[in-house]
Amino acid sequence: MRVLLVKLSSLGDVIHNLPVASDLARALPGVEIDWAIEAPYAEIAAMHPAITNVIGVPLRALKKNLSSSAAWRRFLAARKQLSNQRYDAILDTQGLIKSAWISCWSKGPVYGHASASAREPFAARFYDHTFDIARAMHAVERNRLLAARAFGYSLDLPLNYGLTGPKAELVGSPSTPTVVFLHATSRADKMWPKQNWIELGSRLNAANIAVTLPWGTEAEHDVSQRIAEKIPQAVVPAKLSLTAAAQLLARAAAVVGVDTGLAHLAVALGRPTIGIYLTTDPALTGLHGGAGIMNLGGGTRDVSNPPPVDLVWRALTSQIGVAR
Repeated sequence: MRVLLVKLSSLGDVIHNLPVASDLARALPGVEIDWAIEAPYAEIAAMHPAITNVIGVPLRALKKNLSSSAAWRRFLAARKQLSNQRYDAILDTQGLIKSAWISCWSKGPVYGHASASAREPFAARFYDHTFDIARAMHAVERNRLLAARAFGYSLDLPLNYGLTGPKAELVGSPSTPTVVFLHATSRADKMWPKQNWIELGSRLNAANIAVTLPWGTEAEHDVSQRIAEKIPQAVVPAKLSLTAAAQLLARAAAVVGVDTGLAHLAVALGRPTIGIYLTTDPALTGLHGGAGIMNLGGGTRDVSNPPPVDLVWRALTSQIGVAR
């Protein structure tokens, strides 16, 4: 049986879809699973052992530069690659018009959300088979339930993201225990104050635990540097690919992060992870896993009252065994 998963972006959404691949591999022995995904996130899908082929669709890159002939060539090549494939089932767990459109490029029946449960109701018009999935549940469980309904298996399988982390050693990886700080996020109202990161890092240093501050943009690099200047045992690495970021996270003693995709990646890699939330609601899209995963705060519009350092410190030390 050949199945195509369609989940394009963003990083957190992609990670929330990894358990679907695990469930399909366990429920349908011998299944061959491909994944259509936005090109920047193809590294994540490729880490899952149940994924056979990853088809990177450079849709965002094309939208950013519609006049680029190179961008059009890459986009059309991805479309041709998908249109040449035939699948026994195509499952779009994203429920957007763009993901539904891409789902129809390949040959085969398309499964997805009914209009009442799709993120963009019009997307349901593209599907051959639709399912109503309650909105009031975590995104991971919505994805898993949609797949179970589509393929007719019982969702009594334990949650499994399927990742073990890249095996290659990360150059420059700290030799002492390290906690990774994920301070960067897409919106200012999701950010934890810089002084809080400094205080938390200072407490970790006092316990002889180093801090690593990865970054993605120049603005994030500047923040990492300013925080690191105040924490003696702090490392600001070079810019990391997603694979290198996974290597770093997989070796961390623990991870503390705001509402950002890399925090979800840490969860998928089985690391103790503390999520700091301000305005977003972790009940629907927060960190989702087993032991060692904690969501703090969230669900309020009051950015002036973030989770305090003491609360984060207690949560963190409960996971890594540091005396408080």
